[in-house]
Amino acid sequence: MATSAKAAAVAELTDKFRSSNAAVLTEYRGLTVAQLKTLRRSLGENAQYAVVKNTLTKIAANEAGFTLEDELFAGPTAVAFVTGDPVESAKGLRDFAKENPNLIIKGGVLDGKALSADEIKKLADLESREVLLSKLAGAMKGKQSQAASLFQALPTKLVRTADALRAKLAEQGGAE
Repeated sequence: MATSAKAAAVAELTDKFRSSNAAVLTEYRGLTVAQLKTLRRSLGENAQYAVVKNTLTKIAANEAGFTLEDELFAGPTAVAFVTGDPVESAKGLRDFAKENPNLIIKGGVLDGKALSADEIKKLADLESREVLLSKLAGAMKGKQSQAASLFQALPTKLVRTADALRAKLAEQGGAE
């Protein structure tokens, strides 16, 4: 590969690293073209899976500001560049790797922080962003309902106390 072609490839990979929310490095040795096509579909619309050259990818990652371990670049490497929800893509990779043991998740990057393969698997165990936001909204709504009930209880309690005091005074006034 000519030097200008290598420089262009590094620049393209650097742009992909910078524009992605996450990048997951995998080893794809032993997978067929059909299996790779299935893997690309399972990652979702917001991820791009590309077979890359190790040396050029390492240079691009460094230029993008990511420090990745040398062992991530051993063997044939492909990178899933994720521009959307990283949980969805991590789940796609994890599920595909369960069915196809030839796919090995090596590690990756999430929001500029290097991740190990185990951390990516933990990321895959999370619920999607939409589900987490829904749960947060539900919890906040619940707290607002509790606050409204509390604020409503104060005047009600005051009225009951005043009625009880009035009844007691009327009872005392009637006894004399």
